[in-house]
Amino acid sequence: MSVSQSLQLKQGQSLVMTPQLQQAIKLLQLSNLELAEFVDHEIEQNPLLERGDAPREEAPEATKNEQEAPQTQENWDPAPGAPAEQFADWGKSGGSFSDDALSLENVLTKETTLREHLVAQLNEEIDDPTEHLIGLFLIDQLDEAGYLKEDSAAVATLLGCTLEQVERVRAKFVRFDPLGIGARNLAECLAVQLGEKNRLDPAMQVLLDNLPLLGARDYKQLMKLCGVDADDLKDMIAEIQELNPRPATGFGTGPSVTVLPDVLMRPNPQGGWVVELNPATLPRVLVNEQYYARVSGEAKVKIDKDYLAERFAQANWLVKALHQRAQTILKVSTEIVRRQHEFFVKGIHHLKPLILRDIAEVIEMHESTVSRVTAGKYIATPRGLYELKYFFTTAVGGGASGEDSHSAEAVRHRLKELIAAEDPKAILSDDTLVELLKKDGIDIARRTVAKYREAMNIGSSVQRRREKAGIG
Repeated sequence: MSVSQSLQLKQGQSLVMTPQLQQAIKLLQLSNLELAEFVDHEIEQNPLLERGDAPREEAPEATKNEQEAPQTQENWDPAPGAPAEQFADWGKSGGSFSDDALSLENVLTKETTLREHLVAQLNEEIDDPTEHLIGLFLIDQLDEAGYLKEDSAAVATLLGCTLEQVERVRAKFVRFDPLGIGARNLAECLAVQLGEKNRLDPAMQVLLDNLPLLGARDYKQLMKLCGVDADDLKDMIAEIQELNPRPATGFGTGPSVTVLPDVLMRPNPQGGWVVELNPATLPRVLVNEQYYARVSGEAKVKIDKDYLAERFAQANWLVKALHQRAQTILKVSTEIVRRQHEFFVKGIHHLKPLILRDIAEVIEMHESTVSRVTAGKYIATPRGLYELKYFFTTAVGGGASGEDSHSAEAVRHRLKELIAAEDPKAILSDDTLVELLKKDGIDIARRTVAKYREAMNIGSSVQRRREKAGIG
């Protein structure tokens, strides 16, 4: 056996993740509050950066490089938009990014928020897709104390679902940790907590129904109403004082902080929708080129010149990165609105199946980019305020084209409707349900019907026949 050596050349492509490219990608993950904090820090650290609305000491004719806001208004049409610029272009300006105390990594490292805590429980406790989406909406309606701001009828109207569905979700929601979250008022919040302790007896319920009397220290009237003596009332009050009247406290930033939408949406009088960035959440940053020209001309030693060149490059990069971030959010949001037109017109049961790849292919970016853009970014719509991730659903087969497919949420809703309306004397088998769904343009297998039915805790045709016949 002979051993020999040879030299081979191979040509290939690879993406080099420059520090600036990595930072640009991470910028996409920041919420508007986190971005504002980050930009404030950069302005403090870089003498060549300033706010667009800040008063200037320099002459008004000074030349500046400004973060131009993207076209802040787009009226979508069915044709996909122009491709977005590639992130790889961002690393060409040179310079290094600030790596001191308030780096992007530090900004992104934070304790679990109340919203994250609640979403994790929602994912565990609620399987029904429609109810899951209702739950997501409710989470974003909580006030700073953890109470639900919107009444259930208003939520049902906004989402295009029934009042019963909203109340069913809320009944589960108030028993999440922390107990009482999503309650309508203090009395309900306390009642949930007492109920879990098996202490919500009739006398305690009367006390909760008359909390204003407790606040007024009208103990005599409370004893009369509750049918208890002074010692019993004292014990009941002590129990209430051990409860948590503000369940949202004790968590990081979450629903307790007012959510500002990144994107605004409204009907277009000519048809369709107008989608635009919210100027209130767009940091406007300037590079003071006149100041740079003056101080760099005065710099005498290399270390000073290098410092100014680095800060100038960094300032220009940040302006460009903020502009690109805004453009990307707008492109993603516009395509989501185009895809989910039926939801905005008809409600939650008309959500179209949508995955990250669908959006990524249209705007010509990677799925991971779309994922970062949709996390923690909100859109204000005629149906309420939603995180962009809300609109991504799983798909169920439909007709010949992808546009005819249906979201799993809509399919399960239709399945539940068919079963609820079935004649007790003619219970629908899974095969019959398949045929009825086909008439609605929903082409799914029998095993899928069975899977959805079981996930919604709906019995088989045999079980339902026995239940509706009153047989145990």
